[in-house]
Amino acid sequence: MRRGSALFALLVLAAAAPAQAPREERITPPYRDAPEMHAAPGVAKGTLNSFIMTSAESRIYPGIRQLDNDVTRRRDAYGNRIAAPFDQESEPGAYRRDVFVYIPAGYQRGREVPFIVVQDGRDYAARMAAALDSLIAQKRVPMMVAVMIQSGGGDAQGSERGLEYDTMSGRYAEFVETEVLPRAAKLYGIKFTSNPNGRATMGGSSGAAAALSMAWYHPEWYHKVLSYSGTFVNQAAPVDAATPRGAWDYHARLIPENPRKPIRIWMEVGEKDLHWQDPESTFHNWPMANDRMAAALKAKGYDYRYVFAQDAVHVDGNVVAQTLPQALEWLWRDFPR
Repeated sequence: MRRGSALFALLVLAAAAPAQAPREERITPPYRDAPEMHAAPGVAKGTLNSFIMTSAESRIYPGIRQLDNDVTRRRDAYGNRIAAPFDQESEPGAYRRDVFVYIPAGYQRGREVPFIVVQDGRDYAARMAAALDSLIAQKRVPMMVAVMIQSGGGDAQGSERGLEYDTMSGRYAEFVETEVLPRAAKLYGIKFTSNPNGRATMGGSSGAAAALSMAWYHPEWYHKVLSYSGTFVNQAAPVDAATPRGAWDYHARLIPENPRKPIRIWMEVGEKDLHWQDPESTFHNWPMANDRMAAALKAKGYDYRYVFAQDAVHVDGNVVAQTLPQALEWLWRDFPR
C-alpha cells in the first residue's frame, strides 16, 4: 500500500472510531436516576447476602471507642476537628460490622470472578445491586461480585471509621484481603480473582480516601478506584510523619513525586461539598482537594475521569444515582466480559 493510501485508511479509521469521553466533565442539576438504577422487566436479579463481623474476630482492627470529652470536641476557627494525641482520643471498645455481598445471577460457585469492594457498605448495597443487575445483563460490565463493608463505627479522628478509612497506609486493604474476603469466600463459595485488573474499590467521603489508599499502597491487589466526594484532605489521626497532612498529601506530594501507578480512577465532587468556602490553609476544603487531585492525576498521565457536580453537596445521593452506572462502565470498559 502506498503511503498516501495508508494515511487515508488511518483517517477513515479515526473518523469511524467512537469519540473518547472527556477526562473532566461538569454536570448540572436537576439530577435524575439513571435508568439502570431501576429494575427492567426480565432482568435476572442477583442475591444480596449479609453477615456480621465483630471486633473480637479481628487481628488488625480489635476496636476503639471515641471518647466523649472536651479533647475530641476541640475545633479550630474553621470548625475542623483538632486531632489530639491518639491516646487522648480513644480507648479500646467493641464493635459489630455488617458485610453485604452481592452475587450476580448465574454465578457458579467456585468460579473465579472479578469484584468491587465498597466502603460504608450499608449506604450503597441496594443501589449497587440494582446497577450491577442492569449492567451485567446488558454486558456493559463483566459478571462481578460486590463486597460492601460497613465501618467499625463513628467518624473522623479518634473513631474506628476514621482509623480504618483516613489512615495513610495499606492496613485497611490488608484487613479486607486477610479477614473479609476469606470469610465471604467461605460463606458463599466465591473464588475472588487475584488479577488486580479485576479488582475495584469504591467509597464516598473518607470511604473514597480508603479506596484510593487500598490501590495506592497495594497496587498488586487493586487497579480500579471509584470516588465520591473523596476526603483527600487533612483528616488522618494519629498523624504520620511521612504524610503530615493526611490524604491532602496525595495531590500535594505523593502523586507528583512518585512513579505513576497502574491505577484507574473515576472521581466526583460537589460544588458545595464540605468546607467548600474554606481557605487553602485549612487543608480541609473538599472541592479544592478534588480539583487538585484531578490536576495531579492529569499531570502524571493517570487514566482518570473527574466529574464536578454543580450545586451538589457531600456524597450527593441524587448525583450518585445518576452517575453510578456510567462510572462502573467506565472503570470496567476494557475488562473481558
